[in-house]
Amino acid sequence: MKGIVFTGFLDMVEKKFGIEIVDHIITESKLQSEGVYTSVGTYDFVEMQSLLVSLSKKVAIPLDDLIYNYGLYFFDTLVNIHPGIFALYKDPIELLSSIENHIHVQVRKLYPGAELPTFKIIKKHEDELEILYFSERAMYMFAKALMEKTFEHYDQDSQIQLEKIENNGTKVRFLISKKNGAYQKN
Repeated sequence: MKGIVFTGFLDMVEKKFGIEIVDHIITESKLQSEGVYTSVGTYDFVEMQSLLVSLSKKVAIPLDDLIYNYGLYFFDTLVNIHPGIFALYKDPIELLSSIENHIHVQVRKLYPGAELPTFKIIKKHEDELEILYFSERAMYMFAKALMEKTFEHYDQDSQIQLEKIENNGTKVRFLISKKNGAYQKN
């Protein structure tokens, strides 16, 4: 897993929970890297799992909720690092339907060796999208958060439902639709 995901995660933990919690989860996780990450490095996903589990135990927040909240947080990193990708698309459905055939192709060019989930488009209409998500990492809640933030980025409201095809979350169906009206910011 690319280091930018680790550095972003630790940044989020520090901002939301404090540096003491960052120190705690790094110490508790007994990481091979010792919690020293660079954004361009590559690290074992087991380390991310350990950090997430340690954080979940420490702050008493379910793992899926933490992963989802990290996806919400990480979206801004993606927009800041890759604004050109978002400028290519005028609509969230178009962007989301291009993940596998365009965006992930570009990500692999920028980050050789990146291990990304697979997205298969099942149905696509102007206002609806059905996608299958495949990943041994089962970070489907991270994907859901990024999808929601994509709609927010384009100032559109959405409804995103998910159905676990595999109970462990390695295969998930997303049903995505635009709602009438613009996205309502809280």
